[in-house]
Amino acid sequence: MKIGIANDMPMAAEALRRALTLTPEHQVVWIARDGEQAVELCARQPADLVLMDLIMPGIDGVEATRRIMAGSPCAILIVTVSVETHASRVFEAMGFGALDAIDTPTLGSGDLATTATSLLAKIAAIGRLIGAGGGLRRVPGGGPPHRSSARALVAIGASAGGPAALSVLLGGLPHDLPAAVVIVQHVDARFAPGLAEWLSQQSRLPVRLAKEGDRLQPGAVLVAGTSDHLVLKTGSTLGYTPEPREFAYRPSVDVFFNSVCSRWPGNVTGVLLTGMGADGARGLKSLRAKGHHTIVQDQATSAVYGMPKAAVALQAAVDVLPLKNIAQRLVRGIGSKATLGAAG
Repeated sequence: MKIGIANDMPMAAEALRRALTLTPEHQVVWIARDGEQAVELCARQPADLVLMDLIMPGIDGVEATRRIMAGSPCAILIVTVSVETHASRVFEAMGFGALDAIDTPTLGSGDLATTATSLLAKIAAIGRLIGAGGGLRRVPGGGPPHRSSARALVAIGASAGGPAALSVLLGGLPHDLPAAVVIVQHVDARFAPGLAEWLSQQSRLPVRLAKEGDRLQPGAVLVAGTSDHLVLKTGSTLGYTPEPREFAYRPSVDVFFNSVCSRWPGNVTGVLLTGMGADGARGLKSLRAKGHHTIVQDQATSAVYGMPKAAVALQAAVDVLPLKNIAQRLVRGIGSKATLGAAG
């Protein structure tokens, strides 16, 4: 993989360069000393992946991420000192399309092969995601078939660009939404609590991490919170499982969607938002095949049009919508199902 490094600290940039030499297939194609130079180099000498620092003079890592994803999009991993200290800025960068974040490995703190293990593992996972295909087109059809149960669940999957997209979607939902909401966002387990807290500030609905044994309740939002897969273990109870272990992203949207398809007894609206790769596309297809309503974020409003593109290519989407229209479509669909269920 061709990798660019954006870091204004020479020692940190050298630590990253040395870490990458531990994996022969990685090639450092450039090192930028600030965000503006990173944007220029991405346009002139495209990389497969950029290791982006957050704190840099002039254009910082957040703004550099925004500009790169707008002009010369590629995979971006935030690599900076003390990610947890800068959690809000990490989520902002992820909103613009960064895939994940990790602390910078340091020279002189022990064996570099050991200190760089987590970084190289994340890079390997990103490498497995690069290159997903698919195309945008509106799937024909007037809408999902009606189901008789009034029990409603909104199952949402997101990856790169997800935090910002989720804040818009949740911000458009009413406080009395008659449906449970569960979110699987690709994010390191260390940052999941901060993500849930941050989303709660954007939402009229209460938002918290999903715990083992949680029962789904209308008007509450639960966010996957560990590196294991979140699944529906019974009709309305959530839990975590380490299997399947080979999935590139943990938690997996596909694993959650498939468990919902198999076990949820009522109505489901599946939503797949911005993200790199194809996770969630097959699970969304299964939901649609079972008669549930499915929504995919459109290309124009997606920070990274990978997961939605894969879902559209599989004809998994009933609706392909701009981000700002998804909440309204959810409310309208859930309301009609609840009315039908109460009448039935």
